[in-house]
Amino acid sequence: MPTIFQVVMAGYWEKFSTSNNRASDKPHWLRYCHCAKLTAPSAPPTRPEAAPPPTSQRAGALPRAPHLRPRAPPAAAAPRSERRCVRGGARRSGAAAELERGVCREPAMLNMFPARRLPGGCRAIRPHHLRHHSVPSASPNLAFVPACLPPHPAEVEEMQRFISNSKKLFVMTGAGISTESGIPDYRSEGVGLYARSDRRPIQHAEFVRSATARQRYWARNFVGWPQFSSHQPNTAHLVLRHWEKLGKLHWLVTQNVDALHTKAGSQRMTELHGCTHRVFCLTCGDQTSRSELQEHFEALNPGWKAEALGVAPDGDAFLTDEQVRNFQVPACRKCGGILKPDVTFFGDTVSREKVDFVHQRLAESDSMLVAGSSMQVYSGYRFALAAREKQLPIAVLNIGPTRLDHFASLKLNSRCGELLPLIVAH
Repeated sequence: MPTIFQVVMAGYWEKFSTSNNRASDKPHWLRYCHCAKLTAPSAPPTRPEAAPPPTSQRAGALPRAPHLRPRAPPAAAAPRSERRCVRGGARRSGAAAELERGVCREPAMLNMFPARRLPGGCRAIRPHHLRHHSVPSASPNLAFVPACLPPHPAEVEEMQRFISNSKKLFVMTGAGISTESGIPDYRSEGVGLYARSDRRPIQHAEFVRSATARQRYWARNFVGWPQFSSHQPNTAHLVLRHWEKLGKLHWLVTQNVDALHTKAGSQRMTELHGCTHRVFCLTCGDQTSRSELQEHFEALNPGWKAEALGVAPDGDAFLTDEQVRNFQVPACRKCGGILKPDVTFFGDTVSREKVDFVHQRLAESDSMLVAGSSMQVYSGYRFALAAREKQLPIAVLNIGPTRLDHFASLKLNSRCGELLPLIVAH
């Protein structure tokens, strides 16, 4: 269906055009309009997908979906880096919409995706057919998503071939997969924490040795926790959960501490850097839930209030030193020790046991997918190096450059939540 803007402009064109409203003189979006009265008088109304492909389209290429047709002449198109993601992108199918609602059916449900056979037995999805099964779905939160273009059908085909050839897929995710859930990351151009502020995350050594640093950290975390804990998994999290249920995903390693993969239902998973939903004592090791600690904070600070000046990754909020001065921090109820979130702070290291366990899961896999991570932190990058040593094919799905770009088998610059639902796992 044409957009409201296109219908209004169509009427304007019909009334004021000086070229007798010939189809050849109309803008390309007007010529593809579904309304019969907007079609050239000499030509019968046709379905958009039945129209002959433009002469510039190369032979054998996938037809462009209506929403992917050029919207302006090439000379007027903005550079790729300056254009923001299109919110709608390729319309989701009924299966993709069910994934968003948490519904998981038999593998046969994905047969609704029309596909064509590729050399080597791979199936490439035809994105322009997805609209036949489209249903209304909530738009992702793009406030912290950097600029990008919607995936081109050729890119979808490349990722489809990679996933189809993978039998035991090892997936590593980063902050970029959670930005569409409204959680900012650190490094994204223009929208990450480092681009928006000169603030930096707390260091492990500073947290351990300084009571003032702990007071500042917990006050900021106390203010930011209600919003941070309310974030929900997006389509990309649900797709990976579905791949796990189908047996396509062998193991998932996330560098995130937001628990969104857990909320999505993933089970074959390692939280490499821990999870903010857990808190433990540095002295006795006693563990408690973060929600329980929030209640303890409220009991200790009944009259304390502060308004956040901004949001940061990992549940922090921006507060001034004056705001946190009178905030009271509880100690461990069992031994009086220091309470710390069960996460690996910057400057700390991941336990040897966890690293060895992840290496074992990687050794059992036949390919690696990195989704939403620039892999700048060595704790995650080491596994990409191990995959390269094992000569495993590596695909990277991330907006912006990564440390893997020079040796990855495939690199795509798209939103995880926009491209992954277009892939058929079978």
